[in-house]
This record gives sequence, C-alpha cells and structure tokens, in this order.
Amino acid sequence: MRLAEHQYRSVSAIRGPLLFLEKVFAARLGELVRIDAPDGRALTGEVLKIFGDQVLVQVFGGTQGLDARRTSVSFSDAVMRAPLGAGVLGRVFDGSFRPIDDLPMFIPEFRQPVIGAPINPVARAHPEEFIETGFSTIDGLNTLVKGQKLPIFTCAGLPAREMTEQLLHQARLPDGGPFVLVFVALGLTHFEYQFYRQTLEHMQSRFVAFVNLADAPVVERLLAPRLALTVAEDLAFRQEMDVLVIITDMTNYCDALREISTAREELPGRRGYPGHMYSDLASLYERAGRIHGRKGSVTMLPTVTMPEDDISHPIPDLTGYITEGQLVLSRELHQKGIYPPIDVLPSLSRLMQQGIGKGQTRADHRDLSNQLYRTYAKGFDLRRLEAVVGRDGMLAEDRKLLDFADLFEADFVHQGKVRRTIDETLDTAQTLLDAFKGVTR
Repeated sequence: MRLAEHQYRSVSAIRGPLLFLEKVFAARLGELVRIDAPDGRALTGEVLKIFGDQVLVQVFGGTQGLDARRTSVSFSDAVMRAPLGAGVLGRVFDGSFRPIDDLPMFIPEFRQPVIGAPINPVARAHPEEFIETGFSTIDGLNTLVKGQKLPIFTCAGLPAREMTEQLLHQARLPDGGPFVLVFVALGLTHFEYQFYRQTLEHMQSRFVAFVNLADAPVVERLLAPRLALTVAEDLAFRQEMDVLVIITDMTNYCDALREISTAREELPGRRGYPGHMYSDLASLYERAGRIHGRKGSVTMLPTVTMPEDDISHPIPDLTGYITEGQLVLSRELHQKGIYPPIDVLPSLSRLMQQGIGKGQTRADHRDLSNQLYRTYAKGFDLRRLEAVVGRDGMLAEDRKLLDFADLFEADFVHQGKVRRTIDETLDTAQTLLDAFKGVTR
C-alpha cells in the first residue's frame, strides 16, 4: 500500500539485514531509503536489487524490532554520500560514520558518493616514491610504494595485530611530507578495540579511524571500507596528502559478504562465498593509486587472515590476483621468536623497483636487496639437506650459507619493537653481507 510519494508499506519479508518489498514502481539501484520502524525509530537502507516491481533493501543498523505489516519505507531518490571536510582528521567513527570518540559530529564541507569515482587508467600516474614503514623486511626487500595495494597474509595466532599497531605509529614519508593514515578495523572484539584505541589516542590528528565491532550490524562491515576510502580519496586528491589506508581484517569483510549473499539466496561459489566476491574486492582495492597532476596518493595495506593457513583459499587467492604483491607472515619464524615474522621468500612487492634506486636515500638499495634474497634463498634451501646428512656432512661453503640464513633471520628480519629507518635497514644489510663476502657473490 502506497502512503505518499515514494513511500510504501509493502514489506513482504525480513531476512537478516535485508528487507523485501513488493509493488514498488519508483526505485533505482544504490538509492537511499528511510525505514520507519513500529517503535518510532528511523533507520537507513540502500536498494541492493530490483526485479520487476520487487525491491531488495539492505538495512544499516540491523532489522531488530521491524515488522512486515507496520514498517514503512520511503525512497529518497539519492545515493549514499559520505560527509567530508578537514574536521574528519583525528576522529574515530563506527561503520555508519557515527562518532564513537565522545566528540560531536564535525560540520561537513560537502558530501561525496561512497562508491567513489573510478580512476581512468590513462590518468593513473606511475609509482615512484616509497613509504617508510620502519620494518626492514618491508622497506628493504618488499618496498611499499605510493599508490600501491600490498596485502599482509597472516594466519590465526600470528602477531598481525601488533604489526598493525606498529604501522600506525611508524609509517611515514622519508621526506616528511603531508601524510595521514586511514585505519579501518572490521569485526573487532571490545578487547581489540581498546587495544587500538590506546594507539590512536597517541596519534594526535594524523589519522582517521573507522571501527566496526563484532556485535555491530553485519552490513556496517561492508560499508566501513567504502566510507574510509571515500575519505581517503578526498584527503589525497583534494587536500593533496599522501594517504595510507590500513584495513584489518578483510577476511571478516568477506565473511560478511557471504552472509549477505546467503540471505539474498544467491548461488554460492567456492567455499560458499559469492561468485561476485572478486569484483567486489576489486571495487575496493582499485581505489588505490595516484593521478597525473595531483600531489596526493592513496596506498592500501589490507590484512588478510588465511583460513586454515591456506594461501589458496578464495580470499587470499582472489586478493593476490588484484593486488601488486603480498607480505606473508610465517608461523615457523614466529615459533622461533622472530618479530616481525615476515617470510621474505614468498613475499613480493611488484612495484618495488619503481620506488627504489635513483633519487632514493641509497642508490645501492636494489643491489643489496638482490644479494640478500639470493644468498638467503640458497641457505634456506640447504636446510633440507642439513636435515638429511647433518651439518658435518656438508661442504664448508654450504655451512656458511646456513650460517648466513640463520643470521639473516636473527639480525635483519628480527627487530622486535624497534623502528628502523631506511638508512638503518640498508646499513644492517651491508654489514651482514660484508661478514659473508665469500658466499654472497
């Protein structure tokens, strides 16, 4: 039954965070709707799907208390827009852009659609400058470059949370230019939120945070990254800042996507995840980049927890197709007490060569990284032979390679909570190579 212009009371079903409406003749995909609950609450939703005169609406804030007979839905003829402006800096919001830092909402200067504007491939600028993270295994061997999307593949029980905290403290531009972090936390427990909250309190105003708690509506888990990236694009391309977007954890995002897909009764793909998960992830990751004629950039460091330590699982597998490399955390290194436990052999930064070398702090960066990789790979491979014949049964040169691999992990990979500049990283690499001149040719 139609109550007024673009207002309906024809809800046919409520399933999870979804509303199904019938006899709708004025709706468009992505349109915002107002949902008036029987108890007087006003909720917001978005049109997900239209089939004939039936409309599927995704509700932000949960569907508890809604009734199919007494709930009315009003169509606004507008898409969801994020409030933007300088007041966003130093603030913490939930997955629906509501402040959760005990401060009033800032006054927005303008609003932009949360779906963003795709970057024209011709307008994309080539990566040229790196972002210093303070981790030697990243800065020295898998350099993060402005505009890159470089995921961290981790497993349950590994210190990804501690690394994320350090990245929030340590990441910066080597030249000290305008730099801001956009932090997106998805599906956090209250304990984890308090852990990150203490970190954010010491960052002053060089951050923006979006925190989605585990007991919050699942739809907010899908909305929070889009709101954060809309803010990042404004900071980068209008306010000319270099922005690093850190997202933890994309596995929670994909699980939320699967839950919504199941409620929509879509045909499942691999392991029950929706077939459109690849394009959905790409719609987020491809918002990173640089634009010709603009000084800012958007760089992404998403964390992906691999279910069952399986790197071929659909989430890390599809992520690897879209992004420009990966950083892989090792359970074996973690058990040795090495922190950060980044396994440099399966890790890769495809844009590293464009971000180092000429014009950087040390012109020999490329040569040092190549020597480290080559020598460590040889020593690591010889560990299998050592397990068979023992160290005494190996050649003297092979024993030196084994010693190099051990020292590389102990001195270069392991750095604890200490932050290393790029110069300190390269000096550590040079010292290590000088000690093994006979085997690092």
